[in-house]
Amino acid sequence: MSQVAFSSWGRQVIDNRQGGTAEVDVAMKKLPVTFDGEKQIAAFMGWDGLILNDPSVDVVAMAAEYARRVQEDFCCAKCSPGKKGTRVMQDTLARIVAGEGTEHDLEIIENIAELLQNCKCTLCQTSAVPIIDTVKHFRDDYLMYINGTPEEAKAVDYKVKMTAPCQDKCPAHIDIPAYVEAIKNRRFDESLSIIRESMPLPAVCGRVCPHPCETACRRANVDESINIMVLKRTASDYEWQHHHQPPMQPKPKKDKTIAIVGAGPAGLAAAYYLAMEGYPCTIYETLPEGFGGGMIAVGIPAYRMPRHILQRDIDIICSLGVEIVYDTRVGKDIGLLELKEKYDAVLVAPGAHKSKPMGVEGEDEGYQGFLAGGIEFLREAYMGKPTGMGKKVCVVGGGNTAIDCVRVALREGAEESVLLYRRTRKEMPADTWEIDGAEEEGVQFEFLVLPKKIIVNEQRQVTGVECVRMELGEPDDSGRRRPQPIPGSEFIVECDTLIPAIGQDPDLSFITEESGISITRWNTVVTKFVPLKNAADRSLNDVMGNPLSRTLMTDRDGVFASGDAEIGPLTVVACVGNAHRAARVIQRWLEEGEAYLTDEDFHEDILSHLGVYDKNEPVSWLDAVQRFNQKEVHGKERASKGNYREVELGFSDSEAVREAERCLRCYRVSMIAV
Repeated sequence: MSQVAFSSWGRQVIDNRQGGTAEVDVAMKKLPVTFDGEKQIAAFMGWDGLILNDPSVDVVAMAAEYARRVQEDFCCAKCSPGKKGTRVMQDTLARIVAGEGTEHDLEIIENIAELLQNCKCTLCQTSAVPIIDTVKHFRDDYLMYINGTPEEAKAVDYKVKMTAPCQDKCPAHIDIPAYVEAIKNRRFDESLSIIRESMPLPAVCGRVCPHPCETACRRANVDESINIMVLKRTASDYEWQHHHQPPMQPKPKKDKTIAIVGAGPAGLAAAYYLAMEGYPCTIYETLPEGFGGGMIAVGIPAYRMPRHILQRDIDIICSLGVEIVYDTRVGKDIGLLELKEKYDAVLVAPGAHKSKPMGVEGEDEGYQGFLAGGIEFLREAYMGKPTGMGKKVCVVGGGNTAIDCVRVALREGAEESVLLYRRTRKEMPADTWEIDGAEEEGVQFEFLVLPKKIIVNEQRQVTGVECVRMELGEPDDSGRRRPQPIPGSEFIVECDTLIPAIGQDPDLSFITEESGISITRWNTVVTKFVPLKNAADRSLNDVMGNPLSRTLMTDRDGVFASGDAEIGPLTVVACVGNAHRAARVIQRWLEEGEAYLTDEDFHEDILSHLGVYDKNEPVSWLDAVQRFNQKEVHGKERASKGNYREVELGFSDSEAVREAERCLRCYRVSMIAV
């Protein structure tokens, strides 16, 4: 394990160049030794300083290259301090490296760094941070260049990437500052084009995304985060509301074909990006025609995601040449290996449509009023089938699916809808705004209770559920306090309908033993990691706990996996981000015969683990401006029987523009020397 020679990251200077042994926390925990499993990371330069692993790296030359890339590749040139200041910084450093500099040039660099603090956005401001650190802490190296006696330095290759805190936190890595700025300038079509570069389901993700990007919005350091999700919806809604045709044009059709299992967000996203590259894609979907979208269609209620809006996103993808074969179950109507023989590549993306068992006494007895699971209940409700809903329903769970179930139960005719959860409201994994919505609609909550046994009458009809009260103990692996039963606290909650909604799994029964594809103990498909040639080093996989840097190829060549089947049941945006990478890897495999990740992929993963947002960063020079929130339909009547009309109403164009004006355009530039 290498020792960091120098670090100014996080404004904490640690200098081991003279033989010290002080450790740099961020480097030890967040940065791998190797960039891609092979190339050593010699130095990292970015918005918060410099980390130098190899003291033989020419820090002056690296600073000059950093300044050049900032100016030539990333500076927007929309303000004079940024446009001119970064150019002077670049030219001054280039002059020093060329042996034509003077000591006065070091003063120029320091003065320019102060000037850059007046820039329109933070890209140029933060680019000065590591450069000034090099001038301050590596002054002797600069003087050797100025005096014509630079030391011989190790040859390195520079990997450069622009990111932003919100963009980094987004699982699909959408260029959020760019699309928000386009809305600010009322260029709604341009905004949507930027979104589609990384998100082909903009109407969906503009409504149901849990928007983790907003947890990494620097605006929150001043007042409140930007309403990023609703701005995405604004760009998408503008297109269909104004009857504009999507402008995307796929490349000429190629002769290699791809089969995709599942028309959910992962399958649709992968098909979109592959079709844009000219690859004919055929998606095999178990559900009948009209139910494309996977869990978006049958797992997210229409009051959150109107079906005609979802169908429009699907129709756009199909217009690129994607075919969806409905009512066809892979493993029954056609085998996975048959698909492999028929197509040049196969992507497995079936979604997570199977509820986890609750583990209570009586759940396998077939009692009337005990429903198979939350996922199945939501699917039956959306498809217009009888749901078996009684007058009083109890739903067990604390996630978004459980919240959807208690809200849909009211719309399916339940007079009372109760949520049973074994922890407190604070520990619920469901989104807070969804919990608030359920509460407004009249849902009742029973916290710190655990169902133990189903109670039935002589006709085997559910009449209640026996529960035990819980108390919170020490935190478990998830960081939440572990619930523990209180002895002797058993009680009965009366109900005539009981729905377990404690989790879901992909149904991977179509992956047979003869396929040669392995399944994890978490019921996800095993995909291959990037080969690591320096196994003794702290690799990307070691540092990140193996969540990233997978090629998404299964144990069988030409068969890939994505979405819930590969990463486990997560969010729409996580599935789309995963599928976008899968599409790129499939393209490389078809064109080059090898499934691999690019430098861009590795750099993306490193930044994701490092983290770009600092919640403690002071952003004190701004006046607070109130966040705009979208209008909603309020009142219990919105959850009346059969009322699936959309509850959230989005922004007007003028509201969107004013909200977009709050964006700070927080770009950063990362450079890794390998």
